[in-house]
Amino acid sequence: MTPLQRLADALAALVSTTGPYAPGILFLATLVEYVFPPFPGDLLVVLGAWYAVEGAISWPVTFVSVTAGGLAGAWLDHRVGAALGRRLDARAARHGALSVQARRLARFEASYRRWGGWLLVANRFLPGVRAFIFIGAGASRIPLRRVLLLGGLSAALWNAVLLAAGAFLAHNQEELIQLVQRYTNAAWAALAACALLWVLGLAWRRAARRRAAADGEEEA
Repeated sequence: MTPLQRLADALAALVSTTGPYAPGILFLATLVEYVFPPFPGDLLVVLGAWYAVEGAISWPVTFVSVTAGGLAGAWLDHRVGAALGRRLDARAARHGALSVQARRLARFEASYRRWGGWLLVANRFLPGVRAFIFIGAGASRIPLRRVLLLGGLSAALWNAVLLAAGAFLAHNQEELIQLVQRYTNAAWAALAACALLWVLGLAWRRAARRRAAADGEEEA
């Protein structure tokens, strides 16, 4: 039995023995994932679908519980990011508007305000980095209402997909666990590839700037 399967058994036992409090467990589990990204919240969502099929928890209650937990986690991360952003702004202000720190912070905030909406919509489909997306949104002063709207849309879509998968494979809990594990591994591989391409692109742009500067010095 893999560690993930042992964890699934423990979570399943917890949900099955909490009775009317099971929706609260689902809510807390999805919230915790936004605070402690390694926690496998997606696994509990598909287990919730399994119990919904068994009749232990209703489908609407399961969906609302996991979606509300995600929104609560997004709100908490945004607040943390907003506090972090204020500290970074104050530090940059002490160094002056033209300092390296201030310019880097301004570029980050501008980039996040430009692309952050897409990240917020996609966040629920990206395991392990969801919390950082909302922290970045708070630090970049993206309005909380917009963050919760886009984050809620992402959570609702993702939870609907997971619950549908859970309903389709409800007869086989082990296959459900393997499905979550395969998707998580594939998503991490895709994120690693994107990060590598970003680093290579950054290195190429820096090398191009150095070559341009060297050419300018030679012409002078």
